[in-house]
Amino acid sequence: METPSPPNSCSQCDALRAEVDALKGLVLDMRQQLDALQRALSQAQVERDKAQADLAKARKSSSNSSKPPSSDIVKDKKPSSSGRRKRKIGGQPGHSKHERNFCLEEVDEKHLYSLDACPKCAGGHLETLPGAEKTLYQYELVDQPILLHAHQRQAYWCPDCQQIHHASLPVPVRKGGLVGPDLTAMIGYLKGGCHTSYATIQSLLEDVMDSSLSAGMLAKVVQKVSASLATPYQEVWNALRGQETLNVDETGHPENGQSLWNWVFRAPSFTVFSIEESRSAQVLEDILGNECKAVLGSDYYSSYRAYMKKAPITVQFCLAHLIREARFLSQSATKVIANYGQRVLDGLKSIFKIIHQREKIPPDTFRRRLERQRDQFLRMARRTQAGGEAATLAKRFRQHGREYFTFITQPDIDPTNNVAEQAIRFCVIDRLITQGTRGITGRQWCERIWTTLATCAQNGERAFPFIARAVHAFFSGTQTPSLLASA
Repeated sequence: METPSPPNSCSQCDALRAEVDALKGLVLDMRQQLDALQRALSQAQVERDKAQADLAKARKSSSNSSKPPSSDIVKDKKPSSSGRRKRKIGGQPGHSKHERNFCLEEVDEKHLYSLDACPKCAGGHLETLPGAEKTLYQYELVDQPILLHAHQRQAYWCPDCQQIHHASLPVPVRKGGLVGPDLTAMIGYLKGGCHTSYATIQSLLEDVMDSSLSAGMLAKVVQKVSASLATPYQEVWNALRGQETLNVDETGHPENGQSLWNWVFRAPSFTVFSIEESRSAQVLEDILGNECKAVLGSDYYSSYRAYMKKAPITVQFCLAHLIREARFLSQSATKVIANYGQRVLDGLKSIFKIIHQREKIPPDTFRRRLERQRDQFLRMARRTQAGGEAATLAKRFRQHGREYFTFITQPDIDPTNNVAEQAIRFCVIDRLITQGTRGITGRQWCERIWTTLATCAQNGERAFPFIARAVHAFFSGTQTPSLLASA
């Protein structure tokens, strides 16, 4: 039997090579497809991260960021109160009732009502009971709240010089012109303290007080009020550098399309506003100087950190801002960031729990507990495996963590910057209504009237009487009242 010949070895090799080449091509195609999928996945992850960041930014509100409450246009729906007792509208139990107590010596007009007969039996033998009267006090406008004065200058003929001479007007009358000092003060108060436009003031004067003043005249009157407040403003400005504690904040101020910055400096007994062209640390250097040793309460903005390097100040960064930032992190879609934010929030709650016990424990014990809780909190907050904003916050704690707790050793400073924020809120409202200023004259007016209003409120003094005294002094050339006098 004949043995079969072996197959052609070259043909088998070619077939195998063809298969290998086909497999290589298939693998190459799969690799290309895999690379394309990985690129698409990477792009999808980038878009997802951006979408999450945009969503988180959109969810920022006054509760988890530095945004003002007025920016909370759309707020989350409040949780259902089903099953809970609803509060009644109005004053709540435990709140003290606010009533003003008058006495008959204060009234301008007294009205007495009597009975001619008994309202029950119609008897005519009624006896008055002195001291048992019931009195209702009521405010009311007078028929003519503004009086038009005529200041006549008597004319005299002098036969010696053959000329007519007129008597001189008193200085306050001459400086006041068409508008007297009290009405001048009221117009200034309406403009600066009530955010009232010139058109609205005109309507009030015409419709309610039967007086007519042009917008140009009202502007001149306001400038007289501004001039009368120049000296009191300069006094508190000069007193800034000698303060041991200051709370500082800043907000935008528009002026003819230019973006300026309104700074507030709140001392224990007065408040100063200054509108500047910059938000940088140079403003702090110019106003407070490089030798300032005050304890400065502020937020974590870079200008305050830069000023720390140039002046021997002690800083208290605002804990309220920190709480809002931690709350924002705790709401992150990234679990590791959210967990870090929640840990920071819990640590801050433990610190405030001790702060709320200040009145119940001895001062030394209070301070020791607070320092111990602070150190524990900082050890935790300085470490995180998370990235992004969580890593940024942890780095901040490593660099300036103790500056959030200066109030422990400096009890005169508040742990938050709320006093400065509350003072500047009035200016933000005024900015939204008036749209800012048009030049240096309006800028000075805002600085002076805001400083006066805030300082008077801070010291429990009524602002309008102070403005009126300042205007009277300005018109008569006498000593101007001081904002530091009531401090």
